[in-house]
Amino acid sequence: MRINVLQHTPNEGPGAIQSWSHDRHHEMYIYHPYQFGNLPTADETDMLIILGGPMSPNDDLPWIKQERVLIQQLLDHHKPIFGACFGGQQIAKTLGYQIGKAPHKEVGWAPVYRQTDAIPGIPEQVIALHWHEEMFAIPDQAQLLFSSDLVKNQGFLLGDNVIGLQFHFEPLADNVREMAVNDNTYPLDHNDLHQTPAEIIAHGVPAENKQVMYTLLDYIANH
Repeated sequence: MRINVLQHTPNEGPGAIQSWSHDRHHEMYIYHPYQFGNLPTADETDMLIILGGPMSPNDDLPWIKQERVLIQQLLDHHKPIFGACFGGQQIAKTLGYQIGKAPHKEVGWAPVYRQTDAIPGIPEQVIALHWHEEMFAIPDQAQLLFSSDLVKNQGFLLGDNVIGLQFHFEPLADNVREMAVNDNTYPLDHNDLHQTPAEIIAHGVPAENKQVMYTLLDYIANH
């Protein structure tokens, strides 16, 4: 399977998604549309991964709109799609749903709670990394997948092949350090989780996060 990854900032890479791709013997191609403007075609995409970034789907940038054309083509062909943060918002925006400010800015570690049993093997509660202040509306045809204490719309499952998350399961320890030292002013401004970059790094990545990431990707890859 060819896994095409859309990465939107240098410090938010695929992390455990890349580990999953290696362990499942897939081929991964990483695109940087914000820098180079290149995107894969739908025909050469078996699974699309859309990562996070500091931009908004509401920004008037050509490559952001071009990503949504690709997402729509893959939706039309029932191909697996996974989006994290900006990526999840891009999926929702493609489906015609609003992206706006969340009721709380969440930056740091906080629990998310499973809202459906549709995907077997997901714990009822997982401590996830949050790094956002915008939020997607849940598509009418999708199931609410996760919520947090501060933001209800944390994840959705669309059919059996599309998952959008507002938060991050994919970062490994090196990725968390990379995010925190490079985007180190973002957690300090009106953050309702009240965590500093040093505290975010010191928390460490819960061991189960990588397994949950694998479970989600296995589910959409096999349907």
